[in-house]
Amino acid sequence: MKSKKKKYKKIVIFIPSVEFGGVEKNFYIIINYLKKIYPQIYVVTSSKLTKQIEKKNIKIINPKFSFWYHKSRFFKNIISSFLLVKNFRKKDVLIISFQANIFSIIVSKLMNWQIIIRLNTSPEKYINNTFKMFFFKFFYNLSNEIIVNSFEFKKNLKKIFNLNSTVILNSILKKKIKKNKINFFKNFKGLKIINIARLTDQKDHLTLLKTAKMISEKNKINFKLAIIGRGKNFQTLQKFIIENKLKKKVFLCGYKKDAEQYLSYSDLFILTSKFEGLPNALIEAQSAKLPIISSDCPSGPKEILLNGKLGILFKTGSYKDLYRKILHFNNNKTKYKNKAVLAQKFLKRFDYKTNLSKYNKIINKYI
Repeated sequence: MKSKKKKYKKIVIFIPSVEFGGVEKNFYIIINYLKKIYPQIYVVTSSKLTKQIEKKNIKIINPKFSFWYHKSRFFKNIISSFLLVKNFRKKDVLIISFQANIFSIIVSKLMNWQIIIRLNTSPEKYINNTFKMFFFKFFYNLSNEIIVNSFEFKKNLKKIFNLNSTVILNSILKKKIKKNKINFFKNFKGLKIINIARLTDQKDHLTLLKTAKMISEKNKINFKLAIIGRGKNFQTLQKFIIENKLKKKVFLCGYKKDAEQYLSYSDLFILTSKFEGLPNALIEAQSAKLPIISSDCPSGPKEILLNGKLGILFKTGSYKDLYRKILHFNNNKTKYKNKAVLAQKFLKRFDYKTNLSKYNKIINKYI
């Protein structure tokens, strides 16, 4: 008598709102890796996906009408949850959730599915809100597995929520960088500063702009600052630039495809986030041998920079401390370029195959 062939669960990636940040960049890297291992991967989203997905072995489930592509995250979460139930209600499923984890956990429990959630930002932002702490702890605890992207993140999740997790660091996918002419640094001989981040409150660009204002007023350094990214705070930042007469110094460059190509034209990368997971932009700046100044925010920058060994950390939210650190960098460039060179020895932490194989190991526990 022939033995029955094992029936595997359907692997479904849940990511309602695909935008242009680090979460999405990791999503594309991970899914293009997984599709080489599994015969079929499903993606449930309320966004129109870019050409970065190689669609062989990947089935995208999203709304038929573009109306949903432009709605808020909340509505995208709702329609994506509906699509999840509609398409898989009678099937054996393993959910891998990249976003809207509360929605995906609720659906999974109602449908008796197993779920792996990937957390992207450290839980410190909830520490002063008892209700949110209880709320997120309760739902996260219902998941089968939690993946985080830094060791400090794992430590904080255990300390604050008493939850265990598995660390899988973000991966560097090496590719040939095309060099383009960029007008904001063209023929400029002064200090060329770059920031790559979505224009949101989390990324705290106002601290960066206050520092730029301080440098400009004190006339200590001839500099230009390029901010690459788009987001809801564009008008606020543009207003600050105009009102403080920084139009010739600071440039809001918008979204740039393959933004990392602009790192090679720069002298210094600055990150001013209030909180993070493990910011891809810092890893990419390291890979480009670019000196870094970063906020000492939870949870990734300190880990990436080895507590200041591979770059400079400043007090989160303090534009005056950032100002001092930029001056120090400008007067000690060789020292900090040496830090950037030293960082190359530690890039193997973010090896593509090593880290992504860990996803496969976790998935195999549940299918």
